[in-house]
Amino acid sequence: MTAASPYELAIIAAAFFFAAFAKGTTGLGFSTTCLPFLVYAIGLKAALPLLIIPSLASNVIVMRDAGYFKETVSRFWPLFLTALPGVVLGLWLLDSVDGKLAAAVLGLVLVAYCLFALANPHLRLPTNLEKPLAPLVGFSTGIFNGLTGSQVMPVLPYLLSLNLEPNRFVQAINCSFTLSSLVMAAGLAKLGLMTIETAVISICSLARVWAGIKLGTRVRSMLAPEVFRVIILVFLMVLGMRLAVRWLELF
Repeated sequence: MTAASPYELAIIAAAFFFAAFAKGTTGLGFSTTCLPFLVYAIGLKAALPLLIIPSLASNVIVMRDAGYFKETVSRFWPLFLTALPGVVLGLWLLDSVDGKLAAAVLGLVLVAYCLFALANPHLRLPTNLEKPLAPLVGFSTGIFNGLTGSQVMPVLPYLLSLNLEPNRFVQAINCSFTLSSLVMAAGLAKLGLMTIETAVISICSLARVWAGIKLGTRVRSMLAPEVFRVIILVFLMVLGMRLAVRWLELF
């Protein structure tokens, strides 16, 4: 990443705070919420490394409060482990795919995620399919993560279909986010996208991320969560559609 302008730094700071606020309110979505703003400001390949440190910090804060860590790892380890080679493959594709095309893929992933979340289908995955599907879901999630930076598809609908108790759901999906983020950090460093400047900007944003999560948690206790959730999802869907259309405008 080249030296960021004051305008770009302002966009990055606002995006981190807003994403942390959304994470504190809903329990998920830091990278997914933050990416569209950063992609518009600095492009996808420059945005991805900026997310690693703040994303990890937000995950740790949420995981600490959720509990059930050992139980979650014992149940979902195939899901978590198979995501790792998927991230590597996704990063390889990122290095060989046009950045604008990857941003369009991100836009389509965002639209799919938001449509699913807005529909909120009450689906129940049969118990006998949970374990066989876990490796496929983990690997697919890793590919999407490495290519687009989004960590929610298809692991989010998979975990929702298990009808987990809220804290168990939050712990499971944040374990997935954390492992993927660690592999992303190593992969982005190898690709030369993780720089000293990127690390400095990310570290300087940690206080803002912490404040956003705490404020979001407080708002969650006062505001109907579904109202705020719908507002965020609609906004993200519009941004996702714009990213996809932006790529089509090149033709």
